[in-house]
Amino acid sequence: MLETYGAGLLAGQFFGLVALAICIAAFASKQDDRLMVLLISANVAFALQFMFFASWTAAVLTLLVIVRIMLARHYVGSRKVLAAVLLANLLAAALTWQHWVDVFPLIAAILGSLSMFLLRGIAMRVGLGLAALAWMLNNILIGSVGGTLAEGLVVVTNAITIWRLLRVRRKYPAVFDASLEEAAGEPHP
Repeated sequence: MLETYGAGLLAGQFFGLVALAICIAAFASKQDDRLMVLLISANVAFALQFMFFASWTAAVLTLLVIVRIMLARHYVGSRKVLAAVLLANLLAAALTWQHWVDVFPLIAAILGSLSMFLLRGIAMRVGLGLAALAWMLNNILIGSVGGTLAEGLVVVTNAITIWRLLRVRRKYPAVFDASLEEAAGEPHP
């Protein structure tokens, strides 16, 4: 079976598996900051994967995901920065578009951008989970085993973390709500 893969495709599969390991660690985290830092590392591996698969729209949008994560950490809730990121995603997709499959990375980039700039906690993880589903569809269609497994496990790990956060919120609602307000930069009573 390995004979059917060239060196580039094998390298793409390798980087998909590297991304898988980092994504599991990221979405298992209950801390938004740690999640975002680990996502930067995972997206470097994903970008390399897409480059080796010659999936250029996905590669460029993944590089923009890295920039978006950094911006979202510093400009939480900024609609102007969000608009610039969304415009950059649309422009990058237009310039690299090769096939109808490229719609999935674009959907993922838009959902991820909206989630990271406008949402926190559980809501952010739901949006990122939907983005992961779009990335998973892309990976299935381009033939990336590592990327498909990575995104599938991101969806599952993210769902488990959402469930854990819901349990904490039910058990300690005052503490949970105060930590969300603090993360959003809002004072709590």
